[in-house]
Amino acid sequence: MSTIASDIYSSLGLATQPSQADKKDDALGQADFLRLMTKQLQHQDPLKPMENSAFLGQLAQFSTVQGIQDLNTQVQGFSSALGNDQVLRGAALVGHEVMVPSTRLSLGEDGGVRGAVAAPEAGTVLFEITDANGQKVHEFSMAASRAGEVAFAWDGTGAGGERLPAGSYGITARHLASDGTASKLDTYVKGRVDSVTVGSDGLYLDLPGLGTVPLDYVLRVS
Repeated sequence: MSTIASDIYSSLGLATQPSQADKKDDALGQADFLRLMTKQLQHQDPLKPMENSAFLGQLAQFSTVQGIQDLNTQVQGFSSALGNDQVLRGAALVGHEVMVPSTRLSLGEDGGVRGAVAAPEAGTVLFEITDANGQKVHEFSMAASRAGEVAFAWDGTGAGGERLPAGSYGITARHLASDGTASKLDTYVKGRVDSVTVGSDGLYLDLPGLGTVPLDYVLRVS
């Protein structure tokens, strides 16, 4: 027979925390500093009294330290509020489509995959799709009328027009200029946010088939 804990709060990890009055305050406060200053003045050598500049210097040092402590408290509060705001912003993205830099595509049971590249100038953008083994399964091209964003869409079919199985695929893009010069382009892929992970250095979006990406990597939300 199991034993019931005598303290239900302890069993739930909700043990009562000691109050502020029970905690020993080891910090040197303003009143303590003033008492020390008073004692110092009382026990100073009458033949060598404290200089006014030294007295004022100690007061200035104490004021500076007190100001830094207050500033640290305010910064910690601001950092905590900012972290909470990031969590709310990340939660609002769940279920939305985001465009992130990726060399992978996540193909579902139906539908296709969309994304974009940035063309350096007018020309043609060549796309190559590869399977999990790195074998080419499809290729297509898009015209770039000028420098800027070129959107692409892959319907999930292979070279023979057959529907490929759902899964993760690789994608590469090359820009072919009018003079024949080729250059590699970074690919940006759209994915749906499944959940948000809170890390020690910020928020991460969990995209099925694409993995986890930092919130800062999001180029566009739709």
